[in-house]
Amino acid sequence: MSANVDLAERPNPDQELVDVADYVTNYDIKSKEAFDTARNCLMDTLGCGFLAQRFPECAKHLGPIVPGTVVPNGARVPGTQFELDPVKAAWDIGCMIRWLDFNDTWLAAEWGHPSDNLGGILAVADYVSRRNLALGKAPLVMRDVLEAMIKAHEIQGCMALENSFNRVGLDHVLLVRLASTAVVTQLLGGTQSQIVDALSHAWVDGSALRTYRHAPNAGPRKSWAAGDATSRAVRLAMLVLKGEIGYPSVLTAPKWGFYDVSFKGQKFAFQRPYGSYVMENVLFKISFPAEFHAQTAVEAAVTLHPEIIGRLDQIDKIVMTTHESAIRIISKTGTLNNPADRDHCLQYMAAIGLLKGNLVAEDYEDDVAADPRVDALRQLMVIEEDVRYSREYHEPDKRSIANAIQVFFKDGSKTAKVEVEYPIGHRRRRKEGIPILEEKFRRNLATRFPAGRSAEINALCTDQKRLESTPVNEFMDLLVI
Repeated sequence: MSANVDLAERPNPDQELVDVADYVTNYDIKSKEAFDTARNCLMDTLGCGFLAQRFPECAKHLGPIVPGTVVPNGARVPGTQFELDPVKAAWDIGCMIRWLDFNDTWLAAEWGHPSDNLGGILAVADYVSRRNLALGKAPLVMRDVLEAMIKAHEIQGCMALENSFNRVGLDHVLLVRLASTAVVTQLLGGTQSQIVDALSHAWVDGSALRTYRHAPNAGPRKSWAAGDATSRAVRLAMLVLKGEIGYPSVLTAPKWGFYDVSFKGQKFAFQRPYGSYVMENVLFKISFPAEFHAQTAVEAAVTLHPEIIGRLDQIDKIVMTTHESAIRIISKTGTLNNPADRDHCLQYMAAIGLLKGNLVAEDYEDDVAADPRVDALRQLMVIEEDVRYSREYHEPDKRSIANAIQVFFKDGSKTAKVEVEYPIGHRRRRKEGIPILEEKFRRNLATRFPAGRSAEINALCTDQKRLESTPVNEFMDLLVI
């Protein structure tokens, strides 16, 4: 037999697929902290979606593909009256929660936003609950949603700890599709082997390029890419549950597998087994709708605002000290073409903080960017790396996201160097951060619901025991306008 003939014998599934499926199927989440954090994550993520619906560029994407389509026992899109098939509902929920870049973040060798998986989780949980009720069965409860969130966070986050997809030009939403596929297959009633098969399809799909996140092509696709990924996960899960076979060596197959085609022949590395570490350590964007590598930079800029705002014409230079990932991903000079370009520019976000003493979603719009002082400050900025910042960014017991800013004036005077190593959304600042997170949720509710309904939703979401026992369909009923 020629050595070039492919053997047709199907191998055992890649261990990486089996490990995820075993975790989703068999691992019992016992961490009270993880469930409590998941509840806060649910509130914050939905709140970000409600706020985003105020922006026409987001709202235009929501609703059925064919206007007027009605889906009996479909899934609802929170903050709207839409009742859609779970695939499009997942797209819509994922789009609205990611639109403003204000939901949670995970930073490691790869980064991303694990709460993006809520698009698929919530759409499927609502669909399954309403389908069950139509068949005389019990609906899922919100504890099932929180557990799925914890597991999706863990899958996406653990994969990101040691494996950099951005370094080979691939976008992190691949990990959203992976994690969502695993948990929604389980929510739909899939077995361990069906989860393995569905995961193989998630890898076969490959990954989007990061082109739309970087100059000179940065654009609004980055605001719906994760919705697209979690929606695709729902579609893949449903295909497998109809009997579609999997592709067991999707990662390791010589020449044609993901490792050889897309990862330069390298196998994935893993720092820790799957548990509840990621949800417990997730980073909340509490104060600013800013790409997370810049959160502490904006906090430092806001601190300096009162000292420099009356001396703008006297500034000689602004030295920003940061970490390698921020330099590689969001440090930009030159023209910024749209809001998506601006909210991924370290210098722009810091300039707004210095000028206004705050940063809100509207600050990325054209009217604010047209203020000539913004670009004037950007041009004065000098970006430097602190190797300690870069090192501690990756250390598991620290996971800092440090930035510092110091302003130097033409007369030789200077401000103090304002250094912020851990943003307010960090686990080390939970006690300080959660009350502000809850206030953020109440503000965001008020953008979409009348006062009475807002209070009702808030009361339920802040009661861990009552929320966990609430049927998913009843929870979603509260979110219909």
